[in-house]
Amino acid sequence: MDNNSKKAWLYLLPALLFLVFFMVYPLIDVFIYSIEEGYNFASQTYFGVGSYNFSYVLHDPYFLQAVKNTFILVLITVPVSTGMALLISVGLSSIKPLRELYQTIYFLPYVTNTLAVGLVFMILFQKTEYTDGLVNMVINLFGGSSIDFIDGPYWAKMFVLCFYTIWVVMPFKILVLTSALASVNQDYYKAARVDGTPKLRVFTRITLPMISPMIFYLVITGFIGAFKAYSDAVALFGTDLNAAGMNTIVGYVYDMLYGDSGGYPSYASAAAIILFAIVLTITCINLLVSRKKIQY
Repeated sequence: MDNNSKKAWLYLLPALLFLVFFMVYPLIDVFIYSIEEGYNFASQTYFGVGSYNFSYVLHDPYFLQAVKNTFILVLITVPVSTGMALLISVGLSSIKPLRELYQTIYFLPYVTNTLAVGLVFMILFQKTEYTDGLVNMVINLFGGSSIDFIDGPYWAKMFVLCFYTIWVVMPFKILVLTSALASVNQDYYKAARVDGTPKLRVFTRITLPMISPMIFYLVITGFIGAFKAYSDAVALFGTDLNAAGMNTIVGYVYDMLYGDSGGYPSYASAAAIILFAIVLTITCINLLVSRKKIQY
């Protein structure tokens, strides 16, 4: 090994140590917990090693409900937020006056506290004995009946959760896509105008291919972020998400550790490993797709 290689490894050493101590070791530790059957948190003992914890979690109705909620949240919020962010970014890039002001306004929800935004959404959607909420007032204006979006039917609560999640994550995507659009070489657009190319064809043949790496990045991070959703649900429905039927996989892990049914690190670890496997599988699939669809 030459001196340059030694220097390179020396520069990488702090990052490698950080990854080992804060990512690799915890992952191994969680896997060990997940296969220890009958683990007692107080005495730090267990009576066997096997797959019982995984079997218990996969047959737990609360976990199955959490998986259902999480997948619905992922399948709705990731494509919708990415598509809306792309349209808004294209619109912002096409206007000249007050562009920075509009970008700042769209970015405000991202820097606002999650729980504060959740309280605002509760005021907008929650039906109480004093008021039906602003959203229900609008529905009533069009002849519809009031709906309890916070404590009412499942589809209504899922609608609010998806709406809230899209609202929170979209500003960051708008910022990234606006920057990506600004970096596209303008010579391509000038050549397209000379040829009289329609705007839709310019968008599909020039704009999308040029910013496809950023779109792919947002899709990947969007999937990972949506699978880790927990604070969004807490902000809307409180800490007892199982009673509300709106728990997520991360919320289930937290409940098994610290909730009313807490004190079961083995079950929590098994659920965390299942979540890790799901996210890893989806990420690998997206990486395989990107090799054929993404232009770098």
